[in-house]
Amino acid sequence: MRELADEAVVLRTYKSGESDRLAVLWTRHHGKVRVLAKGVRKTSSRMGGSLEPMGHVRVQLVRGRGDLWITQHVAHLQRHATLRSDYARLTAGLSVVEVVDAIPTDEAADEGIFDMLVRVLMTLDTPEFQPDLVAAAFFFKLLAYDGSEPVVDACVTCGSPGPLVAFNAEVGGTLCSSCRSGTSISADALRLIRRILGGDLASVLRDVAPPGGGEVMALALAAIEIHFGKRLKVARSTATLAPRRPAAPEETARDRGVDGA
Repeated sequence: MRELADEAVVLRTYKSGESDRLAVLWTRHHGKVRVLAKGVRKTSSRMGGSLEPMGHVRVQLVRGRGDLWITQHVAHLQRHATLRSDYARLTAGLSVVEVVDAIPTDEAADEGIFDMLVRVLMTLDTPEFQPDLVAAAFFFKLLAYDGSEPVVDACVTCGSPGPLVAFNAEVGGTLCSSCRSGTSISADALRLIRRILGGDLASVLRDVAPPGGGEVMALALAAIEIHFGKRLKVARSTATLAPRRPAAPEETARDRGVDGA
């Protein structure tokens, strides 16, 4: 195949030479592709503003050397002005594309992931939805889509219905007091994760600073990093923005036992 025309989301870009730019795209029908936009950094270039991270675009490409494609035409489909005008939304969006970029290049094209990516960016671009838990919800949804959804309705080790007091991404979900390991989880955070995975996501994202939100972001980050086996720099910065519920003194002491500190 010498030519490629597809819908894409820009995951990452970086400079190449004096006036070119390399970009990594997740396309609807061809998965992850690497493209070279020649002369795009010149002030006269018509494509200059099109290849920006999180951009939803339509591209026409021709085959270059190796696995590299050369851009012939790039056109915006969604500019995401609201997303780009707010720091929390922007950071959440960048953490989302960072996670998609962590998907191995050799995996087959996946239109489902593309649709999820487009939807999450549109959610961040919608003012009625709060940005705090959008990235966390995407991480959990991506794990579920991949068949790695964490267990949150019983103890992942013994099957006990509870009480569930801890979450361990390495073993796959929540744990009871007898099997506990990993990180303590509050009832508020557990309810939020269940709502996210159980079909109540839109309602969750309309809430302003819901109790347990900071815990949920930290747990989602741990789960997605373990899944891909790498640290995610932008996602970690997003986790620090999420409001956290102050721990009670007895909970703090209990956490020390769980975490082995």
